[in-house]
Amino acid sequence: MATTNTGHVETALPTSLTPARLARLATLVAAGARAQRVTTTSPYTGAPLADLPLSTPDDVENAFARARAAQTGWAAIPVADRKRIMLRFHDLVLQRQEEALDLMQAESGKTRRDAFLEVSDIAITARYYARSARRLLSPKRRKGAIPVLTHTTELHHPKGVVTVISPWNYPLSMAAGDAIPALMAGNAVVQKPDTQTALTALWALALMREAGLPTDVWQMVVGRGSSIGDALMAGGDYMMFTGSTASGRQIARNAGERLIGASLELGGKNAMVVLADTDIDKAAAGAVAACFPSAGQLCVSIERLYVADEIHDAFVTAFVERARAMRLGAAYDFSVDMGSLTTPSQLETVSSHVDDAVSKGATVLAGGKARPDLGPLFYEPTILTDVTPEMTLFDHETFGPVVSIYRYRSVDEAVAMANTTPYGLNACVWGRNGTEARKVAGRLHAGTVNVNEAFATAWGSIDAPMGGMGDSGLGRRHGADGLLKYTEAQTVAHQRLQGFTPPRGVEHEQWARILTRAFKTLRALGIR
Repeated sequence: MATTNTGHVETALPTSLTPARLARLATLVAAGARAQRVTTTSPYTGAPLADLPLSTPDDVENAFARARAAQTGWAAIPVADRKRIMLRFHDLVLQRQEEALDLMQAESGKTRRDAFLEVSDIAITARYYARSARRLLSPKRRKGAIPVLTHTTELHHPKGVVTVISPWNYPLSMAAGDAIPALMAGNAVVQKPDTQTALTALWALALMREAGLPTDVWQMVVGRGSSIGDALMAGGDYMMFTGSTASGRQIARNAGERLIGASLELGGKNAMVVLADTDIDKAAAGAVAACFPSAGQLCVSIERLYVADEIHDAFVTAFVERARAMRLGAAYDFSVDMGSLTTPSQLETVSSHVDDAVSKGATVLAGGKARPDLGPLFYEPTILTDVTPEMTLFDHETFGPVVSIYRYRSVDEAVAMANTTPYGLNACVWGRNGTEARKVAGRLHAGTVNVNEAFATAWGSIDAPMGGMGDSGLGRRHGADGLLKYTEAQTVAHQRLQGFTPPRGVEHEQWARILTRAFKTLRALGIR
């Protein structure tokens, strides 16, 4: 059954996106003067958008050489000075957000509402790490081997040059958000944003340089992974990757071979559990916000809903009604609820998943079809039921505006169903009793779980770690982990007066008895 919403079609680019401005951003790509070019297109219309130079493996190697030369001086700059640069960047992002919103919409096809969430995210991230880096990086006294006699200190040194590979779906959050803590830790960064949304990443780079970052400390290259991926892996001292699980596995293997660290945020098949005591209207509105942001092209969005039997029918009715009422369209303002998919391949995936499910018996409650009348890549918000394991979308990530609803009879059954996946990125639980909802949340196999919210609560709690379990990746962004992963921990231990070797004139056997008595005494006194 199709949705009944009306669409809004926008054909012209905003006046801020002049050819001259886009060309200036393209000059920030680390590529030779005679580089081959690639043309990107706008998802809203399919019309040409940007002409970008393609970096070669030699360009990538040169970028790493310049970054490595600049990193030493950058690491020597006091953290307080790095903080001032980052806070200036924070202010510039907020002051010039209209440019970023226009770019993100033009490149990704998302709504202005979803684009603004990225601006908010980067402001929060920049402010948090600007004000937390000194505390996180400062030397820490640790308990020594021998109380009083051992002075032990933990230090953190930057890794060197960090490789960041960022995706197209959240081009500001994933590009700048991963670079910010790496830079605050004293590293240089060589980054490959996805070509489709490279302009947004380049905009962030331009603002960071305007804020005072030395030119070579953060550089960007553009090209296909098949062309420059090996050079990106070979040049860095740490790998930060956001993308598919298949690519993440290969990067993990390559990083292991090089004995460098890697942080990988990969795929997800995220679940929402609706408890029997849930406020149905609030949960239905929450489900819309959970399933359809950025047309479902969000790593932490929900693709599976598990609803208590007691409220299943009422919830489904409310959810379907809200989904059908969503306004789809291409508009460079805040007037629409859901925008376009970003690439033709994503439209093909979404269409094939839904068609496969329907052909095998799934029921379409809302949506279920593309909307070429609105633009080449629009697809309606889609709700399915009667989804079974032989259907592709049952356990494969769709990464689009498609969600399946399942009924459960007990909380134990809901938890078991939600956890029946190799993924474990994000989940949410809805219920009036917050204590009980949090208990259920703690039983879900996911790196972040939100109660009575879709994903923004956990994501925005930037003092806490965010990342996936299982096939959803390894490592964490945000919090202390999000910065310290870009450092090498070093222990400096200074032993004074007497160590573990016996003093002159004391036999080893006698010394062993003395130490044994000392250990027993420390145990009795409760001293480590």
